[in-house]
Amino acid sequence: MPPRWPAVFRDAILVVLLGAGLALATNAARREKKLPLIARTAPETLVPCPELKGEATALAPSALRASEAGTALIDAREAEAFARWHLPGALSLPFDYLEPPSAEAVKRVLATRARRVVVYGDGADPDSGEQLARALAGRGIRNVAFVKGGAPALQTPGGAGR
Repeated sequence: MPPRWPAVFRDAILVVLLGAGLALATNAARREKKLPLIARTAPETLVPCPELKGEATALAPSALRASEAGTALIDAREAEAFARWHLPGALSLPFDYLEPPSAEAVKRVLATRARRVVVYGDGADPDSGEQLARALAGRGIRNVAFVKGGAPALQTPGGAGR
């Protein structure tokens, strides 16, 4: 049976009208900034990511004294790795490569009131500990270091974690 063009045309118009009505209703129901119906400027498609990287000092695993007073130890690895092994007294703060540390994470580090912050990560390339240390330094935390080689280096003979 050949398509009946008036019915196909009518159905297409109904779909367009229903879709437009749903889009307008959704936009009207938004609590945050509503989307403009007509763009005043061209959208930015290539926007650089904000770089919140500060300076952090590399620290040899043998140079880390975990029990040193005034030092906050931060474990940048995933929670599962932290649960398997971590330095005594270390704070778990998993690093996310897609988002900078949250304000809450920075507050947790500041709440330690430590004079020095030492971060260790997974030891991969790039190392999550080094990345978190630089991100924390970029958020205003001073005297931040990272353990070169991360947790695997700390677990080897001669590392501070043995």
